[in-house]
Amino acid sequence: MTKRLLAGTPLRSMTGKLTGTELIVECGLRRDIVYGDHKALVEEFQARARNQSATPEVVRKTAEQNAALKEQLAVLKTELAAERERNKAVSGIAGELSLELQQVREELDSAQQVAQLPRARGPEPRTRRRQ
Repeated sequence: MTKRLLAGTPLRSMTGKLTGTELIVECGLRRDIVYGDHKALVEEFQARARNQSATPEVVRKTAEQNAALKEQLAVLKTELAAERERNKAVSGIAGELSLELQQVREELDSAQQVAQLPRARGPEPRTRRRQ
């Protein structure tokens, strides 16, 4: 268990940090049992963790992924804010165009109320006679 945690390949620990708490999680035992009966093992693990010079690979990768995701989130938040501004502008334009369309329709309706003069009658069209 301690070797897995020190190597950066924990099975139960979510963070993989080299702490006594994570060791207890990795062991799957209760805290009172570990510190009551196996306190020396916990202290040994903590000493080995302090002497270990490198950060476990899992913790390092997780930290890198976290940083990359934070950057991506910041970019997406900026893009979302810009999109909301564009949406607000388009909504305003659509509202104005809707009002203009309504005004034009009203003008057309009032223009159609003008009485139309009857068409002038011209000579009757000639039809061919059959022979």
